[in-house]
Amino acid sequence: MYNFSYFKEKDRAAILDFVEHNPFAFLTGSSASGHQVATQIPILPVMRDGDLILQGHIMKRTDHHKAFSENPNVLAVFTGPHAYVSASWYSSPQIGSTWNYMSVHVAGKMEFMTDAMLVDFMKKLTLKFEGGNTHSPTFYDNLTDTYFNKMLPAIVGFEIRADKIDNVFKLSQNRDEKSYLNIIAELEKQGGNSLLMANEMQKRKEGLFPPGSTWDPNQFDS
Repeated sequence: MYNFSYFKEKDRAAILDFVEHNPFAFLTGSSASGHQVATQIPILPVMRDGDLILQGHIMKRTDHHKAFSENPNVLAVFTGPHAYVSASWYSSPQIGSTWNYMSVHVAGKMEFMTDAMLVDFMKKLTLKFEGGNTHSPTFYDNLTDTYFNKMLPAIVGFEIRADKIDNVFKLSQNRDEKSYLNIIAELEKQGGNSLLMANEMQKRKEGLFPPGSTWDPNQFDS
């Protein structure tokens, strides 16, 4: 991971909020023999006794199910908006361009759910992504027994207790105020992911450049 202190989000609540709002995670690990596996799945984060627990489900008899059964060590990567940042937008542009992005890594050990736990999890998962609409035909309680009898034996639920949480919120924090504001303006013009990145940078502008402060480039080690 890109380990520079000025690209780290230090507010735990902000990190957990990021995980909550970017639930489609990249899940990776390896089998006992070292065969690497990866899959992308929606994750439901819950807090239990002060610990972050990631809940999800995967299909049985896949390479990743086999690998996680053999080796429970797993890494979940949550990614947010990202955007190319041209050095031509800097007040001193004679350096390389870069890419801004937001990412949270959660490492832990996977434990598989019981059947009862899986049912409870699926209810919570469908209700969350149906926006709390219990009348939705795809909410768990409204699905048919025929569907359940076919689906549930084919999947397995899991929990990952977070042993380590790390992050990179690389948002041009190492640029001077003029460059920072110009990057925001240029990203806003592009829309899409770039606009989302600009919005994230806007949130941090006052904290980075409080009134009366003087920007010191020597505070950055890269």
